Order: sequence, then structure tokens, then C-alpha cells
Amino acid sequence: MLQQISLHIFISSNNRSRLQMEKKRIIRYGAAFISLAVLFVIILVASINTGSVHISVMEIINILLKRTGEEAAAYSIIWKIRLPRLLMAAVLGGALALSGYLMQTFFFRNPIAGPYVLGISSGAKMVLAVVTIIWSGHIASMPVSLNVLTSFAGSMLCMLFVLFFAGKVKSMATLLVVGVMIGNICSAVTDFMINFANEAQIVNLTHWSLGTFSGASWTNLKAATILILITFILTFLTAKPMSAYQLGEDYAKSMGINIKIFRIILITLASMLSACVTAFAGPIAFVGIAVPHITKLLFGTAKPIVMIPAVTMCGSIFCMACDLIARTALAPSELSIGTVTSVIGAPIVIWLMVGRKHER
Repeated sequence: MLQQISLHIFISSNNRSRLQMEKKRIIRYGAAFISLAVLFVIILVASINTGSVHISVMEIINILLKRTGEEAAAYSIIWKIRLPRLLMAAVLGGALALSGYLMQTFFFRNPIAGPYVLGISSGAKMVLAVVTIIWSGHIASMPVSLNVLTSFAGSMLCMLFVLFFAGKVKSMATLLVVGVMIGNICSAVTDFMINFANEAQIVNLTHWSLGTFSGASWTNLKAATILILITFILTFLTAKPMSAYQLGEDYAKSMGINIKIFRIILITLASMLSACVTAFAGPIAFVGIAVPHITKLLFGTAKPIVMIPAVTMCGSIFCMACDLIARTALAPSELSIGTVTSVIGAPIVIWLMVGRKHER
């Protein structure tokens, strides 16, 4: 009898302990999401407020919420220049971070794996270079829509090659090497084609290859948002099988998950996200590597159902902040977004790697 009472007390104590831990986790997640939302608004207002033309906070609020002063210059600056650029940075930054999280956690299980190890950005740059050089022989300048389409086509072309090899190889390390080799081949073709380009084309390709959110329009933003939102929803719907896959392939198989098909689905989703970023803004370094690590430290979990929205929000805020620095650090000159993300992201990755080594 005493043993049964003791066992009942022990089980009750464990249940209370689990409930308390779960409650603490929920509070932590809620506080983290609220903090990110507040930080997002702060950076949004600060970015709109900052520039060659100063716009007060109250004026920004009135223009954004009440649509006042349509004839004023500040209205045009906010709605036609600054806001589309900021929202583009938020949308593409979130996509890039989510792509990096999928690759690090589920493809290579490597903390330094990023969206561009599969050669996606190199493929976009290659096709854009080829089309730009060919197009210039007929028309003086390429329309923005064609730039986006050619970049996206190059990204998806490399994705198809990776998907083909994903069905042939079993090792993630082998797939990583294949991606690097595809990227090297595309870079070599691009360097060869640049020999036939004129000075203006070389400057444009160089500027794009460093990454930029400048020139963002509502049309491009709408297209990017639709593509990325659809991919995000599909990714979120796979959160449950992702959780099973994190516990090991054998466990995932026991849950009825086809590992081969599941890997191809994840590669497709991550590549689609990365392809959208490359198509609309060019290659942007270190966001896909650094942001997932920062998010895991902030939330203290690796659960996909939490990490998918969290890493997306963190990526948005990170890119918005980097874009603000790019515009203001050497004003009136502007840095490329890739330069800023590298300067900030590379030390974070180094610090994380050194800390991981010391833990071992």
C-alpha cells in the first residue's frame, strides 16, 4: 500500500514538473515573439525615418495609417521608395533564413550549411549574365521583369540538377559536394561570358552579384510575397514529419515517412525560397547561416513548429537592420547588402563555431 502511495506521489510530482516546464516554455516563446514584433516595428519606423529626407515619426504614422498628405514629397518617398524596399528586405530576409534553417537542420545537419552551397545563386548569376549580354545586342537595357525571370530561371535550373542527384545519392555529404561543384561550374561559365560583356554590363552584374534591395517596386514585392508565402505555408505543413525526422531516420520510417521523398520535398522548398531571394535581390551572404543559430539561442528550442515562424521573423528583422546600415553607414554612398550581412554574419558564425568547439 505504501509503495502504491509513493508511486502515485512520484508520478504526480513528475506531471507537475512537466506542466511547469511547459508553461515556462510557452511564456518564453510568447515573450520572444512579442519582442521580435516590437523590434520589427521599431526598425521599420527607424528605416522610414532615416534618409536624405528626414520624416518625423508622427508624419510617418499619419502617412501609413491615415494616408494623409498625398501631394507631399514625404508621401511619395515613403510609399514609392522606402516602404517597398523595407518590405522586400523583410520578405526576402525571412525566406533566406528559413532556407538556411532547413538546410542546416535537415539536409546536411551541418551548422555552417547555407542556401548557396547548392549553387543556386551561381546558377542565377550565370543565366542573368548570358541573357544580359545577348539582350544588349538588340535593346540598350533589359527590363526589370526580365532580370527577375532570368535570375529565377537560373536558380530553378540548378535546383533541378540538385533534385536529380538527390534521388541518386544517399549521403548528404555527397549531395553537398555536388552542390558546390554545380556552383563552381556556373561561376566558371559566368566568368567566361563576362569576357564578351561591355563595361556597363560588367558594372551591373557586379552590383547585382553583391546583393541589393534598391529598386524594389510594389509589383516585384507582390510577386515575391506570393511565391514565398505559398512556400512558407507548405513548409509549415511539414513541421510534424520534420519533428519525427529530427529524432532519427529509423524513427521517421517507423512513423510511415518515406525518407527519400521527404528529403526531396525539403530540398524543393528550401531551393524555392533561396531562388526567390536570388531572383529579386541577388545573392546575399551569411543570412541563411547566422540567423538560424541566433534564433535557436533566443528561443531555446529546435522544434520546427516554433522555429519555422521564429527564424522567418528573425531573418526579416536581420535583413531590415542590415539594409538600414547599408543605406546610412557611408551616406550618401550606399553599401551593398551582401557586404553588410557578411561583416555582421561572419563574426557571429565564427563565435558560434568557437563556442561549439569549447563545449566539446
